[in-house]
Amino acid sequence: MDFERIKRNLEERGFKVTCFATAKEAAEYLDGRIDGKTVGFGGSVTLEQMGLYERLITHNDVRWHHRIPESKTSKEVRLAANAAEVYISSVNGLAETGEIVNIDGNCNRVAAIFYGHESVYLIVGKNKIAQDYDSALWRARNIAAPLNAKRLGMKTPCAINADRCYDCKSPDRICRGLSVLWAKPMTGEFEVLLINEDLGY
Repeated sequence: MDFERIKRNLEERGFKVTCFATAKEAAEYLDGRIDGKTVGFGGSVTLEQMGLYERLITHNDVRWHHRIPESKTSKEVRLAANAAEVYISSVNGLAETGEIVNIDGNCNRVAAIFYGHESVYLIVGKNKIAQDYDSALWRARNIAAPLNAKRLGMKTPCAINADRCYDCKSPDRICRGLSVLWAKPMTGEFEVLLINEDLGY
């Protein structure tokens, strides 16, 4: 996989890009860059695998609905994450041409990525990279969403075999909102971390 070409394509779209051999190196990089900040996390298996919460919580105020304080509700934590100075999320699909695709159920993650933070970090394992925009969208719908639905114990057709999207009408459907970053938004700093390991779904 040609990370340098992908990096150039993302940079042409306005993103800062940093490449890492391992998730551990990427976690150390973020731990060194983010200090004394309010930090919001999107729902992400990738962030779990990186152990990023455990690193950052020691010197930042991290808001993540996977780690809800006793006095808070999930909704309160999500809203606090969306109002944080820094937001960190993985992605569901990244096109080699530079488009960044995410699908969401509550849509807190796709909403938070777009606007309102000083800095946004988008973390991409090599398994999330697809050849072009159509392939990245296909990946988000037919690989990431079914695997997440299965992980969450949802009663959807895709969760049974975690094989593909059925475009279902199930109340448990988790693919309800789609976001595509064609280029870096006009405000805020956006950095993509490319990691040469498989991470998340």
